[in-house]
Amino acid sequence: MHHTKSAPTALSPINPHVPDTLRHAFASFATGVTVITALDEHGAPVGMTANSFGSVSLEPPLVQWSLRVNSGLHRIFVDATHFSVSVLAAHQTHIARQFASRAPDRFVDIALHETKGEPPLIRGALAYFVCKKVAVHRIGDHELFVGEVLRASAHEGTPLLFHGSKFIASR
Repeated sequence: MHHTKSAPTALSPINPHVPDTLRHAFASFATGVTVITALDEHGAPVGMTANSFGSVSLEPPLVQWSLRVNSGLHRIFVDATHFSVSVLAAHQTHIARQFASRAPDRFVDIALHETKGEPPLIRGALAYFVCKKVAVHRIGDHELFVGEVLRASAHEGTPLLFHGSKFIASR
């Protein structure tokens, strides 16, 4: 086996205070894609696509995600006591796009798992987390939400990824 050494490439410095260049650097990190849901003050479901989701702790079981403070859904998620997370599968790109849109009802034609009094879950997702919100922290231009996982499940399948500011149906 023949190995060749490639010359190191110089990294162009990125000014972290120039949003477009920083956004491009952040987009280099591939993430999974989720739909986060909650119930508004009237019990109606709201939802959005997020790729900021991640685990925090196993004991206690905690997860986190973040939302821009100028989002139209910001106040609803801040006021909600619970949220649910559906980790999308590769075949669910259309769902990611629909929940990332500004459609007035993002749940139109979406198959759900619904439990009375809980935020809905997206049917066919790879994993589900139903969470009690335990902390909200304003960090920069985002609100960071931390939830205690009350129930979770995982299923076999291929994940939907987000990389380079695009959805990628991995293989």
